[in-house]
Amino acid sequence: MELSVAKKDLLRLLSRLQGVADRKNPQPVLSNVLFSPDGANGLRISATDLYLSMSGRIPAEVTRSGNVAIPAKEIFERVKLMPDGPVLISSNESASTTVKASGSARRFTLRSLPGTDFPPLPTPAEGAPTLALDVAVLRELIEKTHFSISTDETRAHLNSALFEWDGDIVRMVSTDGHRLSKVELKVTGRQASATMLIPLKAISELRRLCDDAGGESAKDANAKDGEKPQLQITQSGSSAFFSAPNMVFSVKLVEAQFPPYAQVIPKTNDKTIRVPRAAFADALKAVSIASSERTGGVRLEIDSGVMRITSESAETGNAFDEIPVEYTGSMVRIGVNSKYFLDILSALDEEEVLLLLSGELDPCVLRPVGPREFLAVVMPMRI
Repeated sequence: MELSVAKKDLLRLLSRLQGVADRKNPQPVLSNVLFSPDGANGLRISATDLYLSMSGRIPAEVTRSGNVAIPAKEIFERVKLMPDGPVLISSNESASTTVKASGSARRFTLRSLPGTDFPPLPTPAEGAPTLALDVAVLRELIEKTHFSISTDETRAHLNSALFEWDGDIVRMVSTDGHRLSKVELKVTGRQASATMLIPLKAISELRRLCDDAGGESAKDANAKDGEKPQLQITQSGSSAFFSAPNMVFSVKLVEAQFPPYAQVIPKTNDKTIRVPRAAFADALKAVSIASSERTGGVRLEIDSGVMRITSESAETGNAFDEIPVEYTGSMVRIGVNSKYFLDILSALDEEEVLLLLSGELDPCVLRPVGPREFLAVVMPMRI
């Protein structure tokens, strides 16, 4: 293989593939990225850990074809050190790869593997149903739910987000057993159906893919004015494929039963408190500095027109603040994990939120004031 490629294009794509290439896997080839010339004017680079796969195409001048698997981290670090401009890459039959700057003496040689050692990437079955979804919609679904996905990889049904497309509604739900987030968005004029349980690692990569797809669309001179960037979503067997221009990401879906989330959401709450979001977040952040590092617990005491927020710690002392709220009912107290509330409040941009409460030991529901179909459920703490 022999080709020339712009440093900025190569570095951008290699940076994206770092999250997929698996440096800890006992199969050495999975820590590599596959370089595959795509015709005379393109280079395709791919990475996989056998659960996630990503492949992207960038312009290149190919003078000799052939495939080679190159250590992902090593080539990324070396390309970063190249001067701006064309980078020349060549590999020989012994799978030794040379990376050289055009017009410069700087050169690196890397040990690599034959491209035939790299596992084949999954592809969707012919005729598998495909849905088109605006990048901005998928990004918002993820931003409103990613923080409540469990990080415990031994609990696959919680270490994932549920994605549902039901008629003209797309929905994402996540829970770690202590809190739940659910957001719904309407996609005008589209009727479709899909259900996917997407693991946390894939959700993290999808966030980056949405950012890339949005940025590339903004720079695309051929894009029509007002045209929104989209991802093509294909569910095929146990895998899902997300395709953007010049990039394809696939994930092996979780085969587990997501908790019956509708049963977790309280049907009635007899106390509704209207709270200024920014002031609430600021007070919570301040008071939580004196809370237990392990639990982050704070106490909310809501009385007519005021919310008092307190925390106590035998090691670090106490903290107190209060903010005005709209509430005229009887006094109510509840202990909560401040981090859970701050995650929710930082994911919203509405000026006000509603806290829906019943008793001291009942779940708390938080909703934004406005048209957004979002809610979060947080289980109370004993403080």
